[in-house]
Amino acid sequence: MYLYELPTTGAISFSDFCIDQTIDKRHTGSIPAATQARANVRAVLKDSKRTEHGQKDYLQPVKLLEDYLPQLRGIIECLAHDEISLQSEPSFSWRTTLSANIFNTSPRLSIPGLQADLAFSLLTYAFALSNLARSTTISLGRYERDRAISELDRKAKDEQLNVAVDFLCRASGIFTYIADTVLPAWESEAKRAPMAFEKPPDLSREVNSALAKMALAEAQSLAIRKLLSKAAYESNIAPGPPLPRSHPSPSLIAKLHLECTSLYSSALSLVKSTGARKRPSSAPEASGEVSSELRRYLADQVVLHGALGRKWLGVDAGEKGGMQKAGDAVAYLAWAKKELEELKDSGRGINIARGGEKDMRDRLKEKVVDELESVNLFYKYYKKANNSTVASLSTNPDAGRFTSQSTCWCNGNCSKAAYTASSRFWSGFHCTCASSDR
Repeated sequence: MYLYELPTTGAISFSDFCIDQTIDKRHTGSIPAATQARANVRAVLKDSKRTEHGQKDYLQPVKLLEDYLPQLRGIIECLAHDEISLQSEPSFSWRTTLSANIFNTSPRLSIPGLQADLAFSLLTYAFALSNLARSTTISLGRYERDRAISELDRKAKDEQLNVAVDFLCRASGIFTYIADTVLPAWESEAKRAPMAFEKPPDLSREVNSALAKMALAEAQSLAIRKLLSKAAYESNIAPGPPLPRSHPSPSLIAKLHLECTSLYSSALSLVKSTGARKRPSSAPEASGEVSSELRRYLADQVVLHGALGRKWLGVDAGEKGGMQKAGDAVAYLAWAKKELEELKDSGRGINIARGGEKDMRDRLKEKVVDELESVNLFYKYYKKANNSTVASLSTNPDAGRFTSQSTCWCNGNCSKAAYTASSRFWSGFHCTCASSDR
């Protein structure tokens, strides 16, 4: 799963530019409260940045952002109803963490407008939810491969996977809300009062739509893991084909992985589209491109889930088609094996800038190695079965075939009344005086 770098923000006081216009001054206490809530968010984000990788707490940023966001929305609503007015247009300082940059430090931008602060706060909230889902999943370990785990403990950890899936679905909804509602509102304000400001990729509709798709793909990937949990545990005792009875339909697993491939691929296309735009020279720090780390992650996931989809298509052919489909199973598994080996040996990610990226690369390699082991197991089994079938036909040419001396479909009017057909691989007859299979 992808690990986001949480952005940091500068200090600001809403009392410096917000004026309570109500007769009874009912918002006098709300404005300083919003300042305090934002200060708490700023403090926890700075603390997270200083904390070593692997020791960060993503639950605290989620809670503090859940306190601040309603207050920020309240101020925006009061502005819309003339209960609060602005003494001046506020600017909010945020570090962009999705922008491609030459240096290791994320560029800091001054972003005008309350809608921009809402967008960045929501973006940070979605990042924290995604990271919380990731840390929750990592804390579970590879429990489905633990032979000593009890059924009760396994189900409890399955429920924790459900919690992580819920975090990712919430994050996806937030990314979608930013792209479809918040950013258009901010752009509408910018048209009424033009600002000399170049949006970073973090505030791009395309990028947020891409992140929404990626979060859905991550959630579906965890759902697949939960679906396979019981079967994976039983496979530890008796690995390899045939599949245990508790195993879900291989064709269903294949479809789910291929849907993940589609989501990751769409996200990658959207992310790449932002880099095609020319960046004005007035914004030297902020790049119009999304970081190579995110683009590389998406590209790897497209390959991984595509290979896993083909793996399960091969298993489905081998399990349901018997010896007749062994050749199809071998072909799909060979395809998956080739893609996984290429991904394992890929040179991507050699120049690692952050500890988080190294952790993601290490976990990807671990996943690929595990899947290669599984693919090789199925591949060898079905290849042996396919070779045995071919060998039996080679040693006995009449095996699975019959010769009929009876009248053919055209009542013996053809030049060859006797014909042969394979009852093992083909169930139709071909009449020599006709051009169609009967």
